[in-house]
Amino acid sequence: MESGPFAPNEPVALVIDPDLGAVAVGEYGGESRWGPEVAFAEIEQIERSVAPRWVWWTSATPEWLVAAGIRPTRCWDLDAVHRLVNGGWRGGPARSWAAAHDLDVEDVPTIAPVDLFSSAAASDQGDPEQPIRPDGHLEPSWTDGAWSDSISHLSTWATLALAVHVRQREQLDAIDDRPAAPATARSESAAALLAIELGADGLPIDVTEAERIIATFIGPRPRDHADERRLAAARDDLVLHHLPHDLREGVDLRNPANVKSLLRRAGIEVDDTRAWRLERLRGEHPVVEALLVWRKAERVATTFGYRWLDEHVTRHRLRGSWSSSDGAAGRMTATAGLHNLPGDLRPAVAAGPGHRFVRADLGQIEPRILAAVSGDSALAAATHEADMYAPVAQRLGVSRDIAKVAVLGAMYGQTTGHGAAALRGLDAAYPVAMNYLTDAARAAEAGHDLRTRGGRRVRMTGGIDPSTAERDQRSRAAARGRYGRNALVQGAAAEFFKTWAVIVRARLSAPSRIVLCLHDELLVHAPATEADDVAAIIDDALQETAARWLQPEIQVDVRFVADTSIIGRWSEAK
Repeated sequence: MESGPFAPNEPVALVIDPDLGAVAVGEYGGESRWGPEVAFAEIEQIERSVAPRWVWWTSATPEWLVAAGIRPTRCWDLDAVHRLVNGGWRGGPARSWAAAHDLDVEDVPTIAPVDLFSSAAASDQGDPEQPIRPDGHLEPSWTDGAWSDSISHLSTWATLALAVHVRQREQLDAIDDRPAAPATARSESAAALLAIELGADGLPIDVTEAERIIATFIGPRPRDHADERRLAAARDDLVLHHLPHDLREGVDLRNPANVKSLLRRAGIEVDDTRAWRLERLRGEHPVVEALLVWRKAERVATTFGYRWLDEHVTRHRLRGSWSSSDGAAGRMTATAGLHNLPGDLRPAVAAGPGHRFVRADLGQIEPRILAAVSGDSALAAATHEADMYAPVAQRLGVSRDIAKVAVLGAMYGQTTGHGAAALRGLDAAYPVAMNYLTDAARAAEAGHDLRTRGGRRVRMTGGIDPSTAERDQRSRAAARGRYGRNALVQGAAAEFFKTWAVIVRARLSAPSRIVLCLHDELLVHAPATEADDVAAIIDDALQETAARWLQPEIQVDVRFVADTSIIGRWSEAK
């Protein structure tokens, strides 16, 4: 079996149609075409022999590859890079092409629906053999699937993908003051591939333990809808019985206004019924404690109950859809509860027989990132402590907890409340970092787009409508400012995390796999005999990430740390 006319690390555009086969077109001029019966075997051979940088339009291509057992080493995801350069979450070939060729991405042509008053000739289908319109946009028939009409169309589609790849590289190189943008594009592409793998692999679940935990909150599996309603009413009664019988009538615990009224009947006045507010009132009346317990049970019943278990857990794995970028600051997200699993259910996240989890959590990542991107040498010096809030507290003359609140408040735009005095002290102690945040806030307030350290565009909607009331103008500008100052730090932290994750991915050997990327936390499922080696890989990857990420323009010495442990169940993590 030949490896094809491609070189190691050469950009090679790959287009797959399971019914037609596949086509690969290399940047250096080589091309290979395969029928459906041999396509995946040939792709796997090329991957093993030369490991090119596969270029694809969308996540559909890696989905087919992963389903076929192929996990590429290198890739360039046109969708992911488009979102990096242009911001937002919307993508697709039409938008990627338009943005790469300086066309209006908000006015890409589409196929108009044919009705009684139009004809096929009037539906703007264009020449089916010409994918590029006279105005430079892609023909909507091609973006809608005409590329899969024949093997020659697959070849054309691959050639167009390669053209977008070249233009994207030029755009990345042209981003002012963001020399890390090309490297970020590569890590973002790899993170998009990792997202596909996470969805395919799933998170190991002990189903028996999950059912036991769910039962402690909402009882046994309901037999039918009537039984489900009966169990819900029984949970409600655990709250309502704390009130006199004549005050229970008509109370709906799922209605915040009703809950507020219920509390008033118990002699408790509150502005709202948010959990943090009720937590402070636990000792005021037994109904408050009962209500907090009820809320936890209700969340399990409605979001993480038996229905959730049946819909999303298959073959003892929790599977959801992963995204490598949330469209705002660029954090990874997931569905099916993978990113908001209640702590009470974590004991059900259990390594399989003969396996362990290697868990690693980045420590105080956002303030360390702030030190790096701002170039504040004083704040950078604090990062050399395992707990960087301790030297910050000493410098400010406050407790460690107050220092933490102040630093986080500065990044989130908090100016009042707990730690406000220390927050003001940060301006004198770390002026470079604080000015960095202030400049970001002012730009965002004025409606100017921002770019993270890695080049991600953070859209700010282009100003405020002058017809808006002055008070509303100020409020919206302030909100944008708070978002802007945090987005630059959070976005850079997301870029750092994903770089770390994809380096870990590259260093692992099967069957060890990353099974969860949660904010700043990695969870790797590995054979028990290899867990120590995997822990070392994760720690080494962090140092490699820091060395890569701090280059070429960051001049301050910032230390990044991670808490790494080997556990059997997620709940064992400290």
